[in-house]
This record gives sequence, C-alpha cells and structure tokens, in this order.
Amino acid sequence: MTKIPIPSQSLRRVLTVAALILIPTATAIAQDMAKPDPQMQAVLNQHAALKPKPLHTLTPEQARKGPSVADAVTALMKKADKKPEKVGHIDNRSIDGPAGKIKVRIYRPEGNGPFPVIVYFHGGGWVIADLDTYDASPRALANAAHAIVVSSHYRQAPEHKFPAAHEDALAAYRWTLANAAELKGDPTRVAVAGESAGGNLAAAVCMMAREQGIRLPVHQLLIYPVADTGMATPSYRENADAKPLDKKGMEWFAKHAIPPDQKMNPLLNLVSAPDLKGLSPATIITAQIDPLRSEGAMYAEKLKAAGVPVSYRNFDGMTHEFFGMGAVVDKANEAVKFAAESLQASFAAPTGRK
Repeated sequence: MTKIPIPSQSLRRVLTVAALILIPTATAIAQDMAKPDPQMQAVLNQHAALKPKPLHTLTPEQARKGPSVADAVTALMKKADKKPEKVGHIDNRSIDGPAGKIKVRIYRPEGNGPFPVIVYFHGGGWVIADLDTYDASPRALANAAHAIVVSSHYRQAPEHKFPAAHEDALAAYRWTLANAAELKGDPTRVAVAGESAGGNLAAAVCMMAREQGIRLPVHQLLIYPVADTGMATPSYRENADAKPLDKKGMEWFAKHAIPPDQKMNPLLNLVSAPDLKGLSPATIITAQIDPLRSEGAMYAEKLKAAGVPVSYRNFDGMTHEFFGMGAVVDKANEAVKFAAESLQASFAAPTGRK
C-alpha cells in the first residue's frame, strides 16, 4: 500500500492559513454569481422540463428537432391562457436569393402607412431555428416601433457554411429596399435587426452595404450579437455553463458554420473590423447571463470610438434569448421598448444616407 506523506507541523500551518483565505473567497464568488430573475428562471425550468439534450452531443439534424426556448415560452403561455401578440397583417413569401428562394415573413401593423421597415434576422448560430422559432420578436417590434418587419430566413450550416447566410441577409435587405413601397413601407426608412447570429448578420449587412455602395440602413438593432469568435471574453468565462446557451454550444455552432480559415473574418469577428466609420446608428442589447455579453459591449465601444451613435443596455438577470419572451418575462418588454424608442428616433431623423 502506498503511504501518503504527512505534512510537517510548519507546512500544516501554511495549509491551514491558505484554507482560511480560500474558503471565504470561494464563498464570495459563489454568492456573486448572477442568478436569473424569477420570471426568467420559470422559462429555464420549463425548458428543462422539455428535456433538451446538450447541443454539442447532437447532429445538426437532431438539434433542429429538439425543444427550443421558444417552445418553453409557448408552454408557459398556454398555462396562463395567453396568445401570441396580434399584429395587423402577416404575409408569408419567398424572395429571390443568390442561390435560390429565401423564405420571408412580413408583419405589418394596423394602419395605411407608409411605414418604416425593419429587416429582421433570427438567431440559431447559423445552424438551427427558423421563422417560426423567432416569431415573437418580429411581432413585438412591428407593434412597438409601428413598423413593417420583414423577417428573413437564410441558408444554414453545415449544408451552407459562411458566407452563405451573410449573402442571403444582404439579398433580403436589397429586396426590401426595392419592394418597400409595394409593402406599404418607406424605402428611405429601412433598418436592420437581429438576435444572436442574426444580430451578427444585421451588423454585417451594414458593413457590406457600405462597401458595396448600397443605401445604408437607417439603424442597426443588434440583440446579443455574435461579435467575437475568439470565445475568450470575461462573459464566456463567467457563463461557460449558462443556460440556454453555453460555451460548448457556441463552439458547436462555430464548428458547423465557420470554415477554420474564416474565423477572424470581420463579418464574423465584428470587433476586429479595421474600419467602422460611417456605419448606421446602433442599438445594442445584451443579457447578463450570456456568454455573448462582453462582445456586445465591446462592439458598442468600438462603434462609439469610430464615431457611430450607439445606445447600449445590458439587462440583469436575463439570459440569451430573452428578447422575444415578453408574454412571460417583463424585462423582455422593457428591452423591446428600449429598442423601439431608438428605432423610432432614427426613423424620424432626416436620412441623407446613400
């Protein structure tokens, strides 16, 4: 039997002192860890009850069939006898994209217009989710901003890796500019918006429009956007095991969606873009309990440093995906109101943009 050496008396004193120092520190760290607010926790509990499997253990096909956080919200709404938010009119269409048809869903508020227009891109790490998964956010934005929302799908990985989704996003934006009037919209007041991977797409559309001489969006609403593919920020360390999005999940998305030699492309790694001058005014929203929090804040600072007007707000006690949960999470409604106020300010401002 191997004998375990017994520390000397002096060494035991050192170890005891070290333990007395470390134990309170560990306790303090545990106490300082962010906790979801009660409404957010109720959504997480409902999602857990649907028994989702960790993304990194699934194939993309399996992940697309798994229960989403939106499913958890729907379940809570049914328990409370709540219905999806009503809008004036909804129209499902297919538009021409660079590699085939792109599905879009158009939400129009009550009234005759011409309305401002928001081109919205859903999340899902460029791999999962669709227009149905992200139906609540466009509804809320259409009503709160009193704007038409063109919610656009896009080609997804691993079948279509970067830059396929970005090409489709730009095509949807260009289509909206060309067809806004037919939709009862104003082609001089078109903004872009998106959540998570969709937030990245919205930001990238602004960059691509500037580079290609296309009329810039009047505003970019970026909701917990993917902005730093390095995945080594403070919020990645703090929220490595967060729900519903953790670091392993983001690594899984990147593995399927981003070719290794494109990881630092500025359309993906927004914070590394060499020139952000002249881009559209931005609103950036982040969640406290989200690996993507730090990069959203970093991108806000980068835009400000480049002279771009930015409104930024982080929502404590919230997790990734909270924005579309207004039916069951009060802070989601606060976030939508914050976003709508910024959008409306840009819609009301003289455009003067190419």
